[in-house]
Amino acid sequence: MTEHSYLGLFDEFAIMLAVAVSIGFLAVRLRQPLIVAFIAVGIVLGPAALGLIEHSHAMELLAEFGIALLLFVVGLRLDLNLIRTMGPVSLATGLGQITFTSLFVFLICKGLGLQTVHALYIAAAMSFSSTIIIVKLLSDKREIDALHGRIAIGFLIVQDIMVVVAMIVITAFGTTGQDASLTGEIGAVFVKGLLLVILTGLMIRFVLPRLLIHVAGSSELLVLFAIAVAIGFAAFSDWIGFSKEVGAFLGGIALATTAYREAIGARLTSVRDFLLLFFFISLGAQLNLDTIGAQVPMAILLSAFVLIGNPLIVLTIMGIMGFRKRTGFLAGLAVAQISEFSLILAALGLAVGHISEETVGLITLVALITIATSTYLILYSHPLFERLAPLLRFFERKHPFQEERLESNVVTASPDVIVFGLGRFGHRLAAGLQASGLNVLAVDFDPLIIKNGNMLDLDAVYGDAEDPEFLLSLPIHKVQWVVSSIPEERINKTLAASLLSESYKGQLVATTHHQSRVEELKKAGFHLVLLPYLDAADQAVDRICHWSDSQEA
Repeated sequence: MTEHSYLGLFDEFAIMLAVAVSIGFLAVRLRQPLIVAFIAVGIVLGPAALGLIEHSHAMELLAEFGIALLLFVVGLRLDLNLIRTMGPVSLATGLGQITFTSLFVFLICKGLGLQTVHALYIAAAMSFSSTIIIVKLLSDKREIDALHGRIAIGFLIVQDIMVVVAMIVITAFGTTGQDASLTGEIGAVFVKGLLLVILTGLMIRFVLPRLLIHVAGSSELLVLFAIAVAIGFAAFSDWIGFSKEVGAFLGGIALATTAYREAIGARLTSVRDFLLLFFFISLGAQLNLDTIGAQVPMAILLSAFVLIGNPLIVLTIMGIMGFRKRTGFLAGLAVAQISEFSLILAALGLAVGHISEETVGLITLVALITIATSTYLILYSHPLFERLAPLLRFFERKHPFQEERLESNVVTASPDVIVFGLGRFGHRLAAGLQASGLNVLAVDFDPLIIKNGNMLDLDAVYGDAEDPEFLLSLPIHKVQWVVSSIPEERINKTLAASLLSESYKGQLVATTHHQSRVEELKKAGFHLVLLPYLDAADQAVDRICHWSDSQEA
């Protein structure tokens, strides 16, 4: 904020948030990701338009927190087992798409006369796709567990790993002095990387498990602890000469090995998205519309390649590997846009002096075009495939052996019942259901109870029944029953509302200690309401009468 600004910093942020809500509402109505809306807010309020906000130190700090939490959550949810489950297709498709996209885009940029370094940055930016957007769209369409959905998530994980590698390379070359030897710099990077890996290993082995068992008893303290780990790793990484993003990513990996990863990830999603708001607004505010106007033709050319070329690359690789054209097409649409990480890479390149603001503007313009367009491509992917199917015969083998093998190996086992709450009543309930032959998944917010449940061969996970984001991590659409043994009416109503909002079709069971609340809970959506004290008393009466009759006999 400059001296001539007639708005205080607090006023700027108030206006910024109000406009973000308004434009965000419009974006949601148009079924667009909020990334597009937030960049638009920066353009509208920034120097290029109304001039009401400027890039400030406070906004930059919040943006850095947002980026650090973004990488932290990526590390937290890094599921390498998914890559192994999908076999070679995730690695082959992920690395193949990055390689071919980078090569083709680099040649296009060089053919248009761009400098080599700028062409390399643009090529890298065009290679990565948005995990956040794709997971959200696939989840909304209930396709996250479909074969093409699992393959897409698999190669997006590969992309996320490669993003971190790219950040390490940029950081290393960005800190290289003119007199420094390449060998010495490589050695320094290796030592720093080794130091970070050792720190992460020590935290995983000796520190985090002991701390989390005490911290996890309070949801507020757990969130604060996770943020402290993310920012602490980021600060240490920055202090030894790596980027903050790499440190935050490793901090996420450190907590990913614990039983609290899903609960932490669910709790941090809203915080991450709020802080990333400032990064995208700041990015939009720094765009120069005069220079962007001259870049529109090249942005359209690159966007066309991302929207058409990237899916064709995936379709070709998957076809060669033995997948049906339908699976390859639906998975390929996941790479028909560039990622928020592409913008972060561009900002990092600008910060270390590798590229200019014009190049950042070009990458941002391609992001806006591809994210906005690919959203509709994915939402209407099935009708689109039906129209294009006759043109895609070339991409399918006569015998799609790989897909048939994967489909035959898909693990279909899932819980029959999810039980929330592992107190005395809940534990007996879960154990009894499991003894009756049902596959039970138990959820509780007490880490000690979870530990005891796992020791007694009960499949138990740490989580909060009131957290809608956590519910999305559970296989709620595959279970027959969701049972709450928690007698608190507020928690039960929140749980029912969250499940019904996700179109849960199974049976809901609640628990209460007050018979007067039964009808109210049924109106909230529960099919059956348990009364532990009354039910136990009735059973006790039956046992007493049965024993009395047996004695008389």
